[in-house]
Amino acid sequence: MVSALSVTLEDIRAAARHITGRVLATPIVQSASLGEIAGTPIWLKLEHYQTTGSFKLRGATNAVLSLSPEQRLRGVVAASTGNHGRALAHAAKAQGAVATICMSRLVPENKILEIRRLGADVRIVGRSQDEAQQEVDRLVREEGLVMVPPFDHPVVVAGQGTLGLEIIDALPDAATVLVPLSGGGLAAGVAAAIKGVSPKTKVIGLTMERGAAMKASLDAGWPVQVEEVPSLADSLGGGIGLDNRVTFAMCRELLDGVILLTETEIAAGMRHAYFSEREIIEGAGAVGIAALLAGKISSRGPVVAILSGRNVDMEQHRRVINGETAIFGEGGP
Repeated sequence: MVSALSVTLEDIRAAARHITGRVLATPIVQSASLGEIAGTPIWLKLEHYQTTGSFKLRGATNAVLSLSPEQRLRGVVAASTGNHGRALAHAAKAQGAVATICMSRLVPENKILEIRRLGADVRIVGRSQDEAQQEVDRLVREEGLVMVPPFDHPVVVAGQGTLGLEIIDALPDAATVLVPLSGGGLAAGVAAAIKGVSPKTKVIGLTMERGAAMKASLDAGWPVQVEEVPSLADSLGGGIGLDNRVTFAMCRELLDGVILLTETEIAAGMRHAYFSEREIIEGAGAVGIAALLAGKISSRGPVVAILSGRNVDMEQHRRVINGETAIFGEGGP
């Protein structure tokens, strides 16, 4: 039952009250082109319209608002593949706090520049999210900063879950919701919200084949490490943490399945979003469209695909749109 998990429907509704007026309630629109392909109504949740360009602002805002004035004065810190860092920098600045963001060298330069523009202190450490997290742990231990995790925290998950509330409020008859899956903060929150209101609605996690940490962990039955490699869906990279306390258990209990996508399929999703939907989205935001185009989704009722972010390197986007089916080959960069 949802009530037995770390984050409940009531937690998510409380988060919605906290962040109202500080984040956008993003549009949800029907896609005629995808509906024709899938043979069922397809709706797109345009979360890439969010203020910082991704859903991450919901959880980061809820987390910063939950801190005491003394904690905000100490400053906040997080590891990030880009979007959480940008969201936390924005949320911290809005509350008069300083953010420090630790990222690996795999994070695209455009995301690093945007985080710096928001006034955050950026630390580039190692070649993986796990190595960046080690620097976060050091700053917490030695300098007293307050960690705001990118996904594995109840307050963050509750904030991301507000996206699920918006979906099920707008489309109470939704049969399937497609959610990008990385560390599980978005998937766990959205699933808790949707299952709490509409238990029969299926929630499917979508991720890339290359370095799918949550999928590997769910298959193993416990959190495992995977090699982090470049992908068009760079925002879905990174591990889930071997000591994961929240999102692994929630994803294991609430998700109705996890689907893997190739780099070629993700690129096709980005192109369809651009040419048919007139939307510029990053690879991670395109996985729902990619799964529909690849015929990997079967649903007898309306489907909602979350377009989770737009913070793509525009040179990479141009190359994809111009026909490069896989910026990174399926077997390696």
